[in-house]
Amino acid sequence: MRLLFSLIAFLCLNFSRAEAWGFLAHQRINRMAVFCLPPEMFGFYKYHIDYVTAHAVDPDKRRYAVEGEAACHFMDLDRYGLQPFDSIPTRWKDAVSKFSEDSLMAHGIVPWSVQRTYFRLVNAFEKKDVAGILRYSSDLGHYVGDAHVPLHTTSNYNGQKTNQHGIHGLWESRIPELSMESYVLLAGRCTFVDEPLTLVWNALKESYTALDSVLLFEKELTSRFPEDQKFNYELRGANAVRVYGAAFTLEYESMMDGMVERRMEASVQMTSSLWYTAWVMAGQPDLMALLDWHPSQEELESGKKEQDEWLKRVLNVPEHDH
Repeated sequence: MRLLFSLIAFLCLNFSRAEAWGFLAHQRINRMAVFCLPPEMFGFYKYHIDYVTAHAVDPDKRRYAVEGEAACHFMDLDRYGLQPFDSIPTRWKDAVSKFSEDSLMAHGIVPWSVQRTYFRLVNAFEKKDVAGILRYSSDLGHYVGDAHVPLHTTSNYNGQKTNQHGIHGLWESRIPELSMESYVLLAGRCTFVDEPLTLVWNALKESYTALDSVLLFEKELTSRFPEDQKFNYELRGANAVRVYGAAFTLEYESMMDGMVERRMEASVQMTSSLWYTAWVMAGQPDLMALLDWHPSQEELESGKKEQDEWLKRVLNVPEHDH
């Protein structure tokens, strides 16, 4: 039984399309975003930094239990032709009119997932709903991070179409696992975002542009590495699991010239900027007055129905629950 659980854990690490970045990197993105905030927000987020860090992975945990959640983490842009950004309308309503909601859900909706969560955060700030602020801040950082992963922009998300099985976990989990402590991730002060949806589409374009290098460099490196050097076994708990070797992983990272660190840093910058923009759009409520509030699990879940009803009434974005 223990061996079975070990195998399941390994498969989730290396072959899941929804767990962009892996837990460690998602948590680091949210944590570092706190330090990009202005003084009026920093005190509140620093007080709750452990929450927004730990709960950065909640969307991945929900994806097996909540219908529609998996689609929130990616977009298969190659399903929309050679020039996908000329084909896909940026607004949800227009995209639904052109392709249908079922089709969009089948191929991923990450830009609108970011937009939806951003609007929910604005509403939570307006109501001074600390539970909502924390929940949607955490979720927003997760979806922003997903949009910055090149392999979340293609139907070939794990190299299954190019005989590169496992590249998903290599890029987003194994590289950060080995190199995270050397990443600085000082993205600088956050900025106000005039058009949040445009910002996330731009991030998606950058990710898609980087995809060719992600696949090409791995294939080239594999041609030079014997199988027994490309992979080895490491202890994870009481079990030995097959992982990409450190030498192969670090050489791959070097060939990409720091791409993984740059995409993480861009995720930090965008996350903090969207937190800040949501706060400004909500009228800049005094967050310091909320510092002594500690959310219980019941409080974190309460008000979600009201949030969803408000969102459906005011905004034209996907309503698949997360």
